[in-house]
Amino acid sequence: MIFYEDNQALVGRQQGETLRIEAWGENSLRVRATMHPQIIDQDWALTGKITLAEATTHTAKSTSAGAPASEKSHVHIYKKGEWTGEAALGAQGCGVITNGRVKAIVNWRGVISFYKDDKLILREYFRFYDGTISRESCCLKVVNREWKALPGGDHYALTVNFESNDGEKIYGMGQYQQPYLDQKGNVLELAQRNSQVSVPFAISSSGYGFLWNNPAVGEVSFGKNRTQWQAYATAQMDYWITVGDTPKELLASYTNVTGHAPMFPESLMGLWQCKLRYRTQEEVLEVARRYRAEGIQIDQIIIDFFHWTVQGDWKFDPVYWPDPKAMVDELHSMGIRVMVSVWPSVDRRSENFWPMMERGLLIKTERGAAQTYDFQGDCVEIDAFNPEARQYIWEVCKRNYGDLGIDGFWLDNSEPDFGVYDYDHYRYYAGSGLSCSNLYPQMYSRAFYDNMTANGQQDAVNLLRCGWAGSQKYGNVIWSGDIPSTFEALKDQLQAGLNMGLAGIPWWTTDIGGFMTNDVNDPDFKQLLIRWYQFAVYTAVLRLHGDRGPYDIPPLDERDWGGGYLHTGQPNELWSYGEENYQIMRRYYDIRISMHDYIRDLYWEAHENGSPLMRTMFYEFPEDAKCWTLEDQYMFGDSYLVAPILHLNEFRRSVYLPAGQWRLTGSGEIFAGGQTVSVEAPITYMPVFEKISCSSY
Repeated sequence: MIFYEDNQALVGRQQGETLRIEAWGENSLRVRATMHPQIIDQDWALTGKITLAEATTHTAKSTSAGAPASEKSHVHIYKKGEWTGEAALGAQGCGVITNGRVKAIVNWRGVISFYKDDKLILREYFRFYDGTISRESCCLKVVNREWKALPGGDHYALTVNFESNDGEKIYGMGQYQQPYLDQKGNVLELAQRNSQVSVPFAISSSGYGFLWNNPAVGEVSFGKNRTQWQAYATAQMDYWITVGDTPKELLASYTNVTGHAPMFPESLMGLWQCKLRYRTQEEVLEVARRYRAEGIQIDQIIIDFFHWTVQGDWKFDPVYWPDPKAMVDELHSMGIRVMVSVWPSVDRRSENFWPMMERGLLIKTERGAAQTYDFQGDCVEIDAFNPEARQYIWEVCKRNYGDLGIDGFWLDNSEPDFGVYDYDHYRYYAGSGLSCSNLYPQMYSRAFYDNMTANGQQDAVNLLRCGWAGSQKYGNVIWSGDIPSTFEALKDQLQAGLNMGLAGIPWWTTDIGGFMTNDVNDPDFKQLLIRWYQFAVYTAVLRLHGDRGPYDIPPLDERDWGGGYLHTGQPNELWSYGEENYQIMRRYYDIRISMHDYIRDLYWEAHENGSPLMRTMFYEFPEDAKCWTLEDQYMFGDSYLVAPILHLNEFRRSVYLPAGQWRLTGSGEIFAGGQTVSVEAPITYMPVFEKISCSSY
């Protein structure tokens, strides 16, 4: 590889590939490579304003195994014979770039090794005989970066291989429906699906964070023998690496370069009320009035799908919503904000279908009929990559919702949900579906957030089912999708919420009780609901939602369209599950309200440095090795240790307490840290411990 310096970046060229490594934020490097004539200037997730630390480089005077001594500069290129510091670099020269505590060394074959404080933390995987005798010099012919040209286009299938570090743990990467917190050993699809959110930022127990800055559909395997990242169709490799001493430092660096969440509105830190589905404006008002009579303040009520005429009309059906402005005004008078569901799908019967189709504002299919979605209609979804499409849907929704006083938008199906997840079948304004699909939910959210803020709304908050790296800065509350009502799913959501937080998404929530319930009268479901509700009180957003069976409520009319034809689920308010359960949920509602100031401070910290509200144990106690193994308890901020109940008929559980003094909130009993304790967990109580050294709320 031939190296040269370009504006303080290290550039190498070899066999048609151009490699560029440059400082990108403090203690961080951005690495790009392409087989095209030059690097493509596309930021993707790296849109945050960055401040570079003072960079250093190395002389060729040292022969230590780690790295040569440093001098002020940014890049140094070694020629053959200049440096004998590391045998793996070979004998034909190398390039070195340092930014603060992170350093990258590229050997003559283009293999990159990364160092934190001169200690090797990550190295590309290379197994190809080069005339020397070493582990890397074997005849497998596996290279670190493999480009395979795709027929008939200018994209490549890209595979990037890294050595797998023994004993390393990997966290983050967004939301996957699985019971594992540690991603080491997992194979993860880099693609968006209903209840799957690919946010490709990983935090390593070895002290680095890694962003795969590429929205292409692909896969990552955190194998024991190799870590492998794949993009199925891309023009360029792009990743970012940062180093730090704690996960909190790594997440702060990550949000500095990808963007910070806004400050969450204090008026939304309590209870959000929702169900599938309120069918009339009178139903909505009756629920709000009942809550008011019960002395319970709900912060937001959400009007779910098919309040509209057909998908893509994006307006209330006047038969069942004759005066939505009057409804919104009454809800506002009670201090309740109003959110409505907006899907990106456009039915062929919609008044907006042909205008959008003719203007090229809908997703295109590569083969066969123009259809991307088939739930309750023959639909094509909007092309959210097209700025004209984003503006079109916003103008319709502003006219039909915003001008009535609607406060926010539930941007459901935001992956988007396809009839079939054949990503190679779809084409966007930005390119083939394989090359950019993962960015779709973020672009969809920006159709609303960008316009809401441009119109002067200072506290825009929208609810989405999906996101990508950097989505935190667009006012997105992301919920975990249409998940089953089981204890197994509850455990999965705990891992999902914690890993979403470590991937930089602090505003996260679930459907309390799960989404899909066959029988609300089943005592086992009611127990699950209570345990889920107790858990949700100690998450970022407390939100009731679900599709509650049995489905024995008849439709409102016989039409096959409009706001009256689709089914509705059973009631889903706090009082809907019997008096005993109501009293438990009411008491936990009071706990949530009593923590308002504490939760406000947590949201401020998320805004300032990216810290999630739900935190893994090791996030708060990184020096405690035991905390890196715990998957069934977490910290809500820095003060509360939460031990959710994750099994049916579980009324006692073990909890590990890190060093310090801990007060069990239910009894006031004091426990010394550094031990595992067993505590009772009757249906009326979920174990929560408060750190005594922190203020009580």
